Amino acid sequence: MKLVLDSVALARPHWSLAASGTFGPGLHLVSGDVGSGKSTLALLMAGLSAPNRGTITREGIGQAMLSFQFPEFHVTGLTITDECRSWNLEPETTLASAGIAVPAERPVLSLSRGELKRLHLACILSRDYDLLLLDEPFSSLDCPGKEWAAHLIGRRRSGITVVFTHEQSIFPHTDRIWEIRGGVLADCGDLPGALRTWEHAPVLLRRLVAKGTIPDDLTQESIVEAACRTHE
Repeated sequence: MKLVLDSVALARPHWSLAASGTFGPGLHLVSGDVGSGKSTLALLMAGLSAPNRGTITREGIGQAMLSFQFPEFHVTGLTITDECRSWNLEPETTLASAGIAVPAERPVLSLSRGELKRLHLACILSRDYDLLLLDEPFSSLDCPGKEWAAHLIGRRRSGITVVFTHEQSIFPHTDRIWEIRGGVLADCGDLPGALRTWEHAPVLLRRLVAKGTIPDDLTQESIVEAACRTHE
């Protein structure tokens, strides 16, 4: 199972994106500045946008899903109950798993942006996809919400998961890091070696790498453990 980008390029006035690489099973983190092309790359990988040149090939991929940054784009039901049942989920169980304490018969769009994001992630991550593309899954979430989302995303153990984010604090378990540099997708490699070349790495991670203490993963537990080792 893999998704292959072969000399993919997309150009707009004053902006361009070029990408080559192979995404296999596991969790891939694609980082980059706001406006660098992360969402555009997600659309290309989902087949919802076509490149100007190059090819995108899926091998062994059946079901695929793209989660947009804004959860409103996914709403199809009038009430929370309608929305959950559109995913074949029980409303009360889903609300509990998302940490939302409101009646299930409330209009779904009466939820705050953060609550709606949690509801959407709880729904989309309840299913198994061969290819799951998550565009800015941590946006609109507070710190507890980000921790919850990172844990939920990191539990995926099958298929290809690609997280597009400019998040700098909380991350899920990650297998491979990519980043967009000057309009070009760069493959930083597998963890933990990728942390040596990750230009968009958070300041704390850069400091740990500079001291020769490299976390095994991007989870908070791994980073705290590495930070503690620097003081031994």
